[in-house]
Amino acid sequence: MQNSLLAIGAISGTSMDAIDLALVLTDGENYVERMAGRSYPYPAQLKARLLDVLKNPRIAETDPLTELENAVTDAFGQAIRQFQRDFRIARADFIGLHGQTIWHRPEKRFTRQLGDGPRLARFLRMPVVNRFRHADVLLGGQGAPLVPLYHAALAKKLEQPLIVLNLGGVANITYLDGPIIMACDTGPASALIDDRMRQLFNKPFDKDGETAKFGDVDAGVLAALMDNPFFALPPPKSLDRMDFHARAEVVNPLPPANVIATLTAFTIEATVAVQRHLPKRPRRWLVTGGGRHNRTIMAGFKERLGVPVEPVESLGWGGDLLEAECFAYLAIRSSRGLPLSLPTTTGVPRPLTGGETHRP
Repeated sequence: MQNSLLAIGAISGTSMDAIDLALVLTDGENYVERMAGRSYPYPAQLKARLLDVLKNPRIAETDPLTELENAVTDAFGQAIRQFQRDFRIARADFIGLHGQTIWHRPEKRFTRQLGDGPRLARFLRMPVVNRFRHADVLLGGQGAPLVPLYHAALAKKLEQPLIVLNLGGVANITYLDGPIIMACDTGPASALIDDRMRQLFNKPFDKDGETAKFGDVDAGVLAALMDNPFFALPPPKSLDRMDFHARAEVVNPLPPANVIATLTAFTIEATVAVQRHLPKRPRRWLVTGGGRHNRTIMAGFKERLGVPVEPVESLGWGGDLLEAECFAYLAIRSSRGLPLSLPTTTGVPRPLTGGETHRP
């Protein structure tokens, strides 16, 4: 389509499963052509170093972490080069580099994503847009989620109101109803479950929700987890991956399978609770992110919500790559000075563009 550009979006989510890459042809507004996508694993040693940083993420406020950021940037660079080879992509007009979030504190007007834009631009010899969240946070916005405008572009012809629910390390929603676009983080998704699966079962995640399925939910512990002022806050609001970890220690006395079952129920209840803040009850929930593969979570949503709850693949979207596609889309919006966030999606005072462009 006229005025459309090619962009590669690059992100690793808070669950740190992999580096997700997607190629999109878009005008940054209504035209979106999803062209290719693939996930590439982090080098094992690098992933271990990142997980160590998450144990004390406050160092990100004072330590430049130069060596680690260089390693993350180089891993993204190698993955993008492989992506180009795999799909015979000679070049893109822009790379949308989200990078790896390690600390997000909008109340301090601080957010940190590892990924050096100038370094990547030199390596790939292509323009790179990064630091998508920073302008929003500096003006008092939450800096997240940034996917709503992309969701709105994809869903413009669908019956509404509807929810697009992303289940990564943290859960976030986009509420769409004609011109109304609202968004917020809702609570934990996979982060608490993944971390306890590593600790208790030496597994990276609860495959298909099988561990949760055979555990019992402790109603008292679940009530204690839900007794959190975050859930009473209206949108927009956002979270760091680690925000619920201290409170989640209340599960420690439970048998291992019950820990996972209760944390899984917590993800469900925390997400369902956001409905009290929405203008209308959604007619449909479309689920993206790694958590949609958890059958126990998906069954819980269907039971609690009483409306269709479907993976985004039911529409032909790619649930593992939607956020990577989003940052390709946002790179083009940034290059054209279009808003990346709205007062109703991040709480920023006005529709705001963002991102920083680095040329080789």
